[in-house]
Amino acid sequence: MTKYLTEPFKKQLLEQRASLSEQLANLRGGNIGRAEASVERFQHTEDPRAQVDIERDLEFALDARESAELEAVDAALKRIENGVYGICIDCKAEIPAQRLHAAPETLRCIICQSKFELRHKSLGA
Repeated sequence: MTKYLTEPFKKQLLEQRASLSEQLANLRGGNIGRAEASVERFQHTEDPRAQVDIERDLEFALDARESAELEAVDAALKRIENGVYGICIDCKAEIPAQRLHAAPETLRCIICQSKFELRHKSLGA
């Protein structure tokens, strides 16, 4: 995929990266780590212990999901930089532009992604 064709995807990925970074910063309470933010937030609460534990676990799960999304976006930006963006990592076919617009960080074409998900589902992952 040429630089001209990847430019809209790069812009979309950079916007997505900025949004995820902002969400993570808000979730963490600034530029501190997940553990520090959790201690700071839940250390002096009057809520019942079970409720605090559930809220903390939910925040950790959101943080982990958004961190994984951010890593996927960064990896997609790296693929653009390396000139391999839009190529399925399994079959090496070109990923259709419609799929990339819907999920610009995607690694696989639809067929390979379906196979990947079936393999992981049968492994219990």
